[in-house]
Amino acid sequence: MPRLLLTLAAIMAVLTFDVSPVQAQAGNAPWCAVVSLGKGSVYWDCRYRTVEECVPNVLAGNRGFCNHNPRWEPPAVRPRAHHRKRHARPH
Repeated sequence: MPRLLLTLAAIMAVLTFDVSPVQAQAGNAPWCAVVSLGKGSVYWDCRYRTVEECVPNVLAGNRGFCNHNPRWEPPAVRPRAHHRKRHARPH
């Protein structure tokens, strides 16, 4: 339950506060630890597959929050080839 509240608080912070300018972005994963560098600058550490992987980094003394990576695009899903069943022809 505390993780859920922390996640909701982080989402609300993102929606409420302007975190620009962005200093840099590292990694290409769905979740980022947005870490404050001071004076309005932030660093996006985007190497986390889940919010659960991100939260300990933010709680470890880094001032920041977890956020979805705005530049992340999921891998393209290839459509499955449709194979027709061959039926035996009557003789």
